[in-house]
Amino acid sequence: MARVCEVTGKRTAVGNKRSHSLRATKRKFYPNLFYKNITDPETGLVFRIRVSAKGLKTLRKKGII
Repeated sequence: MARVCEVTGKRTAVGNKRSHSLRATKRKFYPNLFYKNITDPETGLVFRIRVSAKGLKTLRKKGII
């Protein structure tokens, strides 16, 4: 399963790891993902979504959680 936030669309980013001598080697930056159960207020159905910490903050701000 891909590491993608279903709210913000954040995904794995690629960059360089830098040693003390500034030698560059490739590394990955993973998003901070959680599984969260969201209830639809109209139908009462529960959805399990994979959301980042930033996405959780956004959902709380909009009153969905």
